[in-house]
Amino acid sequence: MSGKGGGTGAKAANALAGAAAAFGTRKLIVLAWRRITGNEPPDHPEDPKVALLHAVIFGMVVGASVNVARVLATRATSAHFAVEDSSGGPE
Repeated sequence: MSGKGGGTGAKAANALAGAAAAFGTRKLIVLAWRRITGNEPPDHPEDPKVALLHAVIFGMVVGASVNVARVLATRATSAHFAVEDSSGGPE
């Protein structure tokens, strides 16, 4: 990490960008799951009626995809605020 905390606006923008990326990515994964498998994704993986393999695969795909999307979104937002800070723009 760079050691810079950033302003309150940058932190709020990072949080909002990360949340939006996570929400959108999960929705896309659910749509893709339905299209590829023809079934609804497992909403409650602890339910014994849900196949263990489906629960594990869905969890891994969603977890990895959401985390990658959040990282990319927060990095893009941080880069935007870093450019504003270096150009003397508002913080």
